[in-house]
Order: sequence, then structure tokens, then C-alpha cells
Amino acid sequence: MLAKIRALFATISIVVSMPFIILQIYCTRSKENGRNARRQCRYFFTLNRLKVERVGEYDLSANLLVINHQSVTDIIYFEAYHPANLCWVAKKQLGEIPLYGHALKGPDMILIDREDKNGIVFLLKEAKRQLAQNRVIAIFPEGTRSKGGEKFLPFKPGAKILASKFKLKIQPAVLINTRKLYNSSPMSVDTNTARVVLLDAFTPDYNDDKWYEKLESMMQETYLKHYKELNQEALSK
Repeated sequence: MLAKIRALFATISIVVSMPFIILQIYCTRSKENGRNARRQCRYFFTLNRLKVERVGEYDLSANLLVINHQSVTDIIYFEAYHPANLCWVAKKQLGEIPLYGHALKGPDMILIDREDKNGIVFLLKEAKRQLAQNRVIAIFPEGTRSKGGEKFLPFKPGAKILASKFKLKIQPAVLINTRKLYNSSPMSVDTNTARVVLLDAFTPDYNDDKWYEKLESMMQETYLKHYKELNQEALSK
């Protein structure tokens, strides 16, 4: 019951604060797409007494952020704390959700239609435009939220195509327990602490056909190590 009450409070805090942030984004989007307004997402964690431990450092020389995905908290966290002007790659349908859609449209994020056979062409065109503005492209290679268990969902090819086309420098980021930190469906808050591991940024050997599979394997291995550590700690309390 307490988990649901906390989740309800967290949901209300998002619903109440989002219109104000969106309004500020539209008023200031000529300056880094309303980046300062977007950083107000950090109050979500303070207000709800939630914490994301950070392991590693942001590498501002990287222009592609590759992240596993478990919860809406993932976006809230990076919008709050990543020092760069992020440009998220998201499903077009998310941009059509009342209110929430403007949190993506206002800052000029990349919204792709997965059913459109020209979706990759659109992604590459938009990514080129955003990279020219020195924005960091942020993408969830799983394509949707996982259930937060021990294994990732299989990586989809979009991030690989994007990185290979523009020869991008990648910073992998691994999120652990963010689904337990805040889950919107079903609503629950099952832990106060999640973790993000920022791995070393690198430029892949694009002549290696398996570089993307190796990236997925490295991220999965890192995730499992921290998943067992965090969840063992929870069980021992």
C-alpha cells in the first residue's frame, strides 16, 4: 500500500509540475531548446526523496548517449543532471499524448514513426540537423521499457545505424532499478535508490561488424553486476 501511495504522490508531482516546465520550455526554447527549464526535473527526486547514485562521469566529447530503459524516471534523470543539451529519440506516438507530448515537441526532440518504412531516413536527417547544433543524441536501443529484471530486451538496429552513419562517439549509460524507483504502470515506488553507471565513451571500430553486439554485451554485463549488488543489498536489509 505504501508503495502505491508514494507512486501516486510522485505521479501527481509530475502532472502538477509538467505544465509549468513546458510553458518555460516554449518561452525559452530559442536558448538550447529550453535546457534550463528542463533541468528543473531534478526537483522530482528531491520532492519524492528518491536518489539515483552515479558511478562514472559524463563525457562531453561523446555525441551519442546509449541507455537501457526501464521507467519514465530514466528521461527525468538525464534531463535533470546531464550537462549537455540532449535530444531524445522517441516514438512519434509519445508526442501525441496530451500535455506530455509537448515535453517532447517543445524542445524539438526526434519523434519517429516506427510503422513508416522511411523512419530511418527521417531519423538520420533529423539527427544530422541536431548534431549540427551540438546536441547530444540520446537513444534507448531496446526501443521500449524493459521489466527491470536481469536481462535487457534485444537491442534494435536504430542506434547502430545512427552511430555508423555519422561515425559518432558513444557514451553507454546503464540504469539499474529505475523501474523500482518509480513505476507508472502499475504505480509503485519500491525503493528509494537506483543507480546509473556511466561507462567510458568510445568511438567504435566501424570496420568491425560486431561492434554493436559487443556494446550490448558490455552493457548487459555491467548491468547484471550492479543489479545483483543493489538487489542483494535490498534483500539483506
